[in-house]
Amino acid sequence: MDKTANMSNHNHENEKHHHRIGHKHGEGFSIDFYSYSSKIRHWNPIFKVALSVLVLILCIVLNNPYVSIMVIIAMTYVTVVKGELPLREYLSVMTIPMTFILLGTFTIAIDFSRQPLGQYNLYLGFAYVFTSNLKLEEAVFLILKVFAAISALQMMTLSTPSSEIIYVLRKAHVPKLIIELMNMIYRYIFVLMDVYSKMKNSAESREGYCDFKTSCYTFGGIASNMLVTSLKRANSYYDAMEARCYDGEFIFYEEDKKVETIHIVTAAAFIIFLIVIWSFTR
Repeated sequence: MDKTANMSNHNHENEKHHHRIGHKHGEGFSIDFYSYSSKIRHWNPIFKVALSVLVLILCIVLNNPYVSIMVIIAMTYVTVVKGELPLREYLSVMTIPMTFILLGTFTIAIDFSRQPLGQYNLYLGFAYVFTSNLKLEEAVFLILKVFAAISALQMMTLSTPSSEIIYVLRKAHVPKLIIELMNMIYRYIFVLMDVYSKMKNSAESREGYCDFKTSCYTFGGIASNMLVTSLKRANSYYDAMEARCYDGEFIFYEEDKKVETIHIVTAAAFIIFLIVIWSFTR
């Protein structure tokens, strides 16, 4: 009996483990899933949005690599340590923006010329590809600045559900039409992601990606089916909204979350710390 009980408890623990973040088989990641699971979700949404936007503005205005490094460390700490989001999942979310950052800054770091210029150059037969220490330094500083700004925004999105962000925008008197369009587009992105994930899993189970030619054919079939499916889903959701007396505005339950004094003091100290770092390293 004890052995059976232990096996039952072990299976129960495994079942709990598979329901943790990062074990959503065949569904693709959802930012809302992370935000609802975050341990700092109970923080006031206005405070989180204001802090992330303020930090983002400081990253751009101060334009200092040391400030950017501190912002990256602080925002990662808040999201991963305080919010208890697994580091692997955080890095997974940051992979896509980091790819675009690296591709964008790559064009800044190198240039072409008919003459050998810069400290480093490579002759291609028709022109020289060259770069210099100044260009490399500029590219690294830009990567740090953009990554810091994205880290600030990710702290907000990975700890604040979309309904609360929309609540903050409504409090800021953003036009209602913009809020409604943003809400519907945001929700529909995850609907399409779910449809795509199911189609891809179905294709993989039928060896749809066994070679390059088959992969291209499968991708084309999924893309065409996505268009048809998205139109059907759009009509279905619109009918569902009409059936529920949709009058042009989404109404969500808004929980009143008070701002804690310690959060305000810590945020103010962090902002002052960034300004001090900038003043000593500019």
